[in-house]
Amino acid sequence: MAPAPTPLPPYPEMILAAIQALNEENGSNKSAISKHIAKDIEATYGPIPPAHSALLNHHLNKMKSSGQLLFLKNNYLVPDPNAQPRRGRGRPPKPKTPLPPGAPVLSPRPRGRPPKSHDPNAPPPPPKPKSPNTAAPSLSGKKRGRPPKAKPADADVDSAPAAEGAPRGRGRPPKVKPAATASVGA
Repeated sequence: MAPAPTPLPPYPEMILAAIQALNEENGSNKSAISKHIAKDIEATYGPIPPAHSALLNHHLNKMKSSGQLLFLKNNYLVPDPNAQPRRGRGRPPKPKTPLPPGAPVLSPRPRGRPPKSHDPNAPPPPPKPKSPNTAAPSLSGKKRGRPPKAKPADADVDSAPAAEGAPRGRGRPPKVKPAATASVGA
């Protein structure tokens, strides 16, 4: 009777052993790791399993996502234990200040505008309190915005001729034909 084949060691162990055995400065690529593992399996355990490439891909991706391996420039590296962990994308969250013991936990205010009441007999909502910044005058002492248009001093003189004539209609006035063109034809 033939002896039972010895089970293969776990793929993560074989992957780490292959990367350390290859000892390349910039890490080892997937094909080099696969060849090294296949050579070890054939030498120790017999023929390689038919699902070797699928198992290798699965375990490499799993080890990469869990942080056991780094993937740089299409090569897999074992991370340096003294290196700082990589930060995720985006701004890091603000540190939360711990509440003193026994303090009630307040729920945060919901986002967005509060819904209007559909009850017609409901009292109107209370007015919003004015913030201290809006009530304070500006530093220069002037009001904000564009100043009003100044009235000219001789406004009374200009308004007299306009009152004598007919009121102006809306829109653009009609073009006036010169009298010289009418006398040329005679």
